[in-house]
Amino acid sequence: MASDSPKRLTIYDLARLAESSPSTVSAVLNGTWQRRRISKKLATRILSLAQSEGYSANMQARALRRERSGIIGMILPMYDNRYFSSIAQYFESEARRRGLFAIVSCTNRDPIQEREATRMMLAYRVEHLVCTGATDPDSIAMMCQESGISSLNLDLPGDKAPSVISANRAGARRLTLAILDRLSVEQRRDDPVLFIGGRGQDHNTRERIAGFKQARAERGLETAQEDILPCDYAADKAQAALRAYMQNRSGLPGAMFINSTISLEGIVRWLQLSGYCLDDIIFGCFDWDPLAAAFHPRLMMARQNVVEMIERVFELIDTPPPDPTLLIEVQPEIIGI
Repeated sequence: MASDSPKRLTIYDLARLAESSPSTVSAVLNGTWQRRRISKKLATRILSLAQSEGYSANMQARALRRERSGIIGMILPMYDNRYFSSIAQYFESEARRRGLFAIVSCTNRDPIQEREATRMMLAYRVEHLVCTGATDPDSIAMMCQESGISSLNLDLPGDKAPSVISANRAGARRLTLAILDRLSVEQRRDDPVLFIGGRGQDHNTRERIAGFKQARAERGLETAQEDILPCDYAADKAQAALRAYMQNRSGLPGAMFINSTISLEGIVRWLQLSGYCLDDIIFGCFDWDPLAAAFHPRLMMARQNVVEMIERVFELIDTPPPDPTLLIEVQPEIIGI
């Protein structure tokens, strides 16, 4: 028995009506038509046909008809860190204040996840994409350029889109000087200071190591290569790196410059398990967390100015700079001096 319900329109029907190919219709409906170099005139005609013929157009298609989606995206490396969770919080708050809907995706410092998240954001026709702490920001910027979407880098810089980051070298220099001042007060000026944590290939870690060495040189101190341990950010990797470092030493370093609160967690865990007294060490951490700041009377922290960084991001969104390599550095605050 034949059904009385009308036949459901397919992309093949739309392609015939639009005198185009099914793949072109599909690209228009899923929001990737610009990457395919499909003309806006054809895309608009296909969408008009889809609407008039009762085709269930998706949200990307509706966004294209309106010219603006009202969506802004951010990719983020992780949530379990006060710095990155604060970035997400202030980003969403500022987007909401401007009448935008924010989508935030955690990518776990995985370049494959970063590209996949970017593809999904572009499919939903985000108006802008903020690329935070990405392993390969330039690839993401190029994906956005191909889709006609503006992108910005936050926390880690790139060469294909404007960047807003912390003043890592200057902040590390100030934090190291504060550590050295503490050692001098305790008449331990020549005690070794260990730099631990972070990724050696990352811009931020390289700049912090440079600031660390610069401060020591200003005080007439050399820096031994074995006292620089960029062992990744993970707590267990920092713990393993400190364990290996201590195998060739008879005592603890006088101080440690720790490159994130995540690394700090692993270091404190190893020291406690090994029976060391935490009061014997001066800690400096290029990161900030109020709970961590309260745990040790001689812990100094570089608090990155998230509010100002987000403000700078939206200023660049409002007034795109002519130079895609623009780099804005925001000074962190040293807490606990």
